[in-house]
Amino acid sequence: MDKILIVGYVWPEPDTTAAGERMMQLLELFLTHNFEVHFATTAAKTEYSANLEALGVHYQAIALNSDTFDSYLQQLNPHVVVFDRYMLEEQFGWRVREQCPDALRILNTEDLHSLREARQIAHKKKNPFKLQDWYTHPKTQREIGSIYRCDLTLLVSEYEMQLLQQEIGIQPDYLLHLPFLLNPRTQEKPVYDRRKDLITFGNGKHAPNVDSITYLKHEIWPLLRQKLPKDTKLHVYGAYLPQQVKEWHNPKEGFMVHGWVKDLKDKVQQARLVLAPLRFGAGIKGKLSLGMECGTPSVTTKIGIEGMGDPNNWPGVVANTLKEFVDETIRFYQDEKLWKEAQEKGFQFLKNHFDKALQSQKFLNTLHNIQENIVSHRAKNIIGNLLHSNSLNATKYMGKWITEKNKGNH
Repeated sequence: MDKILIVGYVWPEPDTTAAGERMMQLLELFLTHNFEVHFATTAAKTEYSANLEALGVHYQAIALNSDTFDSYLQQLNPHVVVFDRYMLEEQFGWRVREQCPDALRILNTEDLHSLREARQIAHKKKNPFKLQDWYTHPKTQREIGSIYRCDLTLLVSEYEMQLLQQEIGIQPDYLLHLPFLLNPRTQEKPVYDRRKDLITFGNGKHAPNVDSITYLKHEIWPLLRQKLPKDTKLHVYGAYLPQQVKEWHNPKEGFMVHGWVKDLKDKVQQARLVLAPLRFGAGIKGKLSLGMECGTPSVTTKIGIEGMGDPNNWPGVVANTLKEFVDETIRFYQDEKLWKEAQEKGFQFLKNHFDKALQSQKFLNTLHNIQENIVSHRAKNIIGNLLHSNSLNATKYMGKWITEKNKGNH
């Protein structure tokens, strides 16, 4: 049985973030295929943390810049190590390479952080985003460096796959498009006339979500209220919502801020439309796939659907101006035929793009192929080998310096 170690950025919170749900999907995939799964993190548990031990996952608390992680690696001797985001690869990747040189190293990106943050900066400055903004963002080189230092990088977004291949020149052998792993539809969802109201949701720690709620509150919802039935409400759900957003709760205006709920799927199934007016971001959006799972069409933006499919064949509508967003929301909310077509498109979309069995097998086949040919796979990664050379090992030597400094403080 192969041992797999996942070095986690945080404890997975599947009920608060798409990233948390994604991590649970990966854990479940490994457990289902008889891996011995170990999860190590520097982060503390929260009230929303998943109970990994109950699933059969072995847990280990670890510390930054400490030789204790080396001892842990020597004892565990994993066959595969997954770094959950590039920061973890920077901190622990060189230790894995030294202690377990034969272990397959995988980077799980969630999204390209540098791309998301470059877009956020452009949005704040009210400038149109250009790829040049991404090239010059301080995190871009760090993120690309982590990708080159790993044997395989997992990407949820088709767009980000193309970006790395076409703009950076990373060879496809070192990248794998692995979107959400979702089960096929197993039950009927509430029909059009059994639903009412609009819904938006997302983790309040994620800047694109807060911006989206702000846009809804100040610009979109006032216009929608004028044209939708008087009793229509917009429901806002999400963990860690900022206090400012909580204070926008206003039943008289139909703007309902609820915060976190355990039964989010039930709430989404009761709504007629998911609204996701995202103005910046990266990766693919869990809120849109959850809408499809619940049979709830979405109104979103070009950024919202990036990396997920064709804007002209979206199960809902893609709108890129304020007027278009408002007009299309009203049209889809009131037109049952249009709504039903979008719902069916959503079910088909999940089957075509996020089929759990199909995507899981693709991933396992890729793992097996790399393990079987690991020597030649690594030999061809010239830039990765350059980054591993002593002259370019800044992250390693900074980590060693801090480790020794910490020892001196005890």
